[in-house]
Amino acid sequence: MEYRRFGRTELAMPVFSCGGMRYQQSWQDQPLVDITTENQLNLESTIRRAMELGINHIETARGYGTSEIQLGQVLPRLPRQSLILQTKVSPREDPVEFEQTLELSFAKLGVDYIDLFGLHGINNEELLNFCLRPGGCLEIAQRFQSQGRIRFIGFSTHAPTQLILQAIHTNQFDYVNLHWYYFNQTNWSAIEAASQKDMGVFIISPSDKGGRLYEPSQRLRELCSPLSPMVFNDLFCLSHPQVHTLSLGAARVGDFEEHLKTIPLLSGSLNILSEIQERLQSAAIARFSQRFGDTPLANSWFYHWADGLPRWQDTPGNINIPVMLWLWNLLIAYDMVEFGRNRYNLFDNGGHWFPGNRLPQVHDFDFSDCLVNSPYQHLIPELLIETHQLLGGEGVHRLSHP
Repeated sequence: MEYRRFGRTELAMPVFSCGGMRYQQSWQDQPLVDITTENQLNLESTIRRAMELGINHIETARGYGTSEIQLGQVLPRLPRQSLILQTKVSPREDPVEFEQTLELSFAKLGVDYIDLFGLHGINNEELLNFCLRPGGCLEIAQRFQSQGRIRFIGFSTHAPTQLILQAIHTNQFDYVNLHWYYFNQTNWSAIEAASQKDMGVFIISPSDKGGRLYEPSQRLRELCSPLSPMVFNDLFCLSHPQVHTLSLGAARVGDFEEHLKTIPLLSGSLNILSEIQERLQSAAIARFSQRFGDTPLANSWFYHWADGLPRWQDTPGNINIPVMLWLWNLLIAYDMVEFGRNRYNLFDNGGHWFPGNRLPQVHDFDFSDCLVNSPYQHLIPELLIETHQLLGGEGVHRLSHP
């Protein structure tokens, strides 16, 4: 395993972390007596395999159902001093409720201290305010820190880049968990800002939210060859020294194996990486050219499609135009149909984790005012309709939804 300095924490962080949101039995809390022997053995085997590989960062959250209580049964048999344990608790308006929930995490895990504590899901201004205001959630976490119960404090986020930057610039956090992958590079400025503040950078769900890369389209397989799309994406992320670790949401022992192919490539990855990136870029522009019937327009679209797009809050019907067009791009360029359907149909149901609405009746909305700053305002309404026609279906919920 390769390790990187996790910013100002000075922790030696493995480049892969063992995320705890997929091996647990249930997304809702259950008493220990209801955990099946089979599921608990699978979780323990997965954790032990991670440790054998040198993946000593185990990450979970209060919102991951039975993950904490099941992990708490394993921790007494692991070398605690060599383990980096992370959990996360969502901000609350009521600081008393937040503190009670944080204490519950300690009780479920059965530990005296947590190495990394994260304020989970700072996704909008309100939640950031719950953390930063006097007497808020951050102050409570800092009190736990002064008592030696928390070593370092960070935050996780699905927020727009501007809000992530706002949180980073407070200089109150030691690390950040955020989304950034080859197929979604929007948050690069946030990673650069975190690096300037000497914060640890943890990439959330690179193989799932990064494009459902464990079930890639045939086109994506061919374009990423000789690497698998998962290994290509791992390599792309880790080729940037500002990135310290990628979360692998392992559900079973074998889920680490494909990712391990990345490790030998880290010292000499630039040639193969650049070849694949050039191939992906050329293939995308070729597909856009077919769709638009205009190669210069396709080339311009590839680089500038997001310029001047409105926030979802500023769009008629709260339609999340930037995310819809991103999904259209991936569908057209790389045949990423299942990923697109899963993401698109989360609209209406994703709350602040995935905000905005689907587009069931696009003709009811006039987008001319909100698209006035886009160089493609004449194209976008038609592409939104096409996205809905290609990806629309039955609504889906986040995994943690009751």
